[in-house]
Amino acid sequence: MGRVHLGTCSWAERTMIEAWYPPQVSTPADRLRYYAAHFDTVEADAPFYAIPDRRVVENWAKRTPEGFTFHVKAFGMMTQHAVDERALHPELREYPHEVERGRVKRPSQEMVDLAFDLFCESIDPLVDAGKLGGVLMQFPPFFTALDDALFEDNLAYIEYARSRLGKRHMLVEFRHPSWVAEDRVHETLRFLADRDITYVSVDAPQFPTHTTMPPLVAATSRTGYIRLHGRNRETYFARNVSAADRFDYLYTAEELEEWAPRVRELAAQTDDTYVMFNNCKYDYAPRNAREMAEILGPELVAPIELADGGQLGLGL
Repeated sequence: MGRVHLGTCSWAERTMIEAWYPPQVSTPADRLRYYAAHFDTVEADAPFYAIPDRRVVENWAKRTPEGFTFHVKAFGMMTQHAVDERALHPELREYPHEVERGRVKRPSQEMVDLAFDLFCESIDPLVDAGKLGGVLMQFPPFFTALDDALFEDNLAYIEYARSRLGKRHMLVEFRHPSWVAEDRVHETLRFLADRDITYVSVDAPQFPTHTTMPPLVAATSRTGYIRLHGRNRETYFARNVSAADRFDYLYTAEELEEWAPRVRELAAQTDDTYVMFNNCKYDYAPRNAREMAEILGPELVAPIELADGGQLGLGL
């Protein structure tokens, strides 16, 4: 059975900074060091909005200890999202592109190719430091498998993306349940497993219309990955809200207990399983991560430090 690593999907969300970090931890560098003293893994979500400067990523690697793991969310253009034109890398601006309401849509294939190249170059300091876990490819709700043509076309895009990422491990999160419908799920998971791509399991609000992903756990590589988005049904599909507001939810102990057997199931089939809390409003994500560590116990989870510097009591 592999180890389980717990972390959050941001370390720098504004309300998390205000609620979780002590007042004296006041700079970006200090916050990352503080975070890494308490957890051994994190998601970098800022690259979804703009390809980061390589020097910034070099500092991420320098400010974290050996054995720390970053998972990096892919730039939105790489997962077919419309992106803010103002956030484009200077080299991408040189390519012709359509803009609607300030968002770049329908970029050329050459522009997407370059986006992959620039992104990969920017995160390679993590590869060099042995600190890159995976690249999170979170596809939008309109990336579906609703019919055979869409299914084949979108599988082909995943294959393309995997080839562009090269040696960097790919984590795929679907946001439309058609991918795991009864008539699709076997083929979807087989496709990912045959290519050593990690299927990202999710917890999200469930609706009578079945418009969100169900809590399916599946091992398609030696890396397991779970993202917990919270269950706030009022904000999940809201427009013009921040990511923190969208995932404004504190899990109860009972809700975390629901996930414990699924985590153990995934850990039994993988070398490492990452359980990442995306409910980054206030201190909800680190608080729930610590609670999940208590539930899973020291046989699966390494010690997690408390914000006051003490340990959680899971000592090795």
